[in-house]
Amino acid sequence: MRLKCVKGAKERVESSSYLVLEPSKYKGKYKDLFKNNNPIYIEIGMGKGNFIIENAKRYPNINFIGIEKYDSVIVRSVEKLENLELSNLKLIRMDANKINDVFDKEIDLIYLNFSDPWPKLRHEKRRLSSHEFLKKYDLIFKNKKNIIMKTDNRKLFEYSIVSFTNYGYKINDISLNLYDDDIENNIPTEYEIKFKNKGFPIYKIDVEK
Repeated sequence: MRLKCVKGAKERVESSSYLVLEPSKYKGKYKDLFKNNNPIYIEIGMGKGNFIIENAKRYPNINFIGIEKYDSVIVRSVEKLENLELSNLKLIRMDANKINDVFDKEIDLIYLNFSDPWPKLRHEKRRLSSHEFLKKYDLIFKNKKNIIMKTDNRKLFEYSIVSFTNYGYKINDISLNLYDDDIENNIPTEYEIKFKNKGFPIYKIDVEK
């Protein structure tokens, strides 16, 4: 996917109080950054931030961290946060491959929302639900390992089910069309709204190990 360049995005992102400029400094001690022992939930690939921001608003007793690689994307989250004071939310700008440089046995839940499907077989290791990434997540989970994933891509969803279960995860909940089910507490992402409005099914899986 080609990303649109946003003028001044880097400077605007780095001036935000929500951005953790040197996240590796807090590895293993994010509770000190948040100044509490509340659970920590992360979203890898947060896009423009609707999902993670709304979660932080609804659940003040949970700490949330949104992770995104590109300034041109994360800046949209920063813009939405300008007039908000959410002490339970932080943003990290980084490549997901470096997640073990930033966290250590302190994460309670990982959200994977509308991740890049990387459809070509040679790119399998780049999929955020691949065994390559599941091994990385092992090192950042605090105790119980819990992943919740949403996608519009059926092939990625099918791949992820196999990947999770082969890795020892059990399925807590699964939906082959989220909006045909009970979605009372569902918080949509920007992509989710877009695909739903186009009539695409939204797939969801909640797994635990």
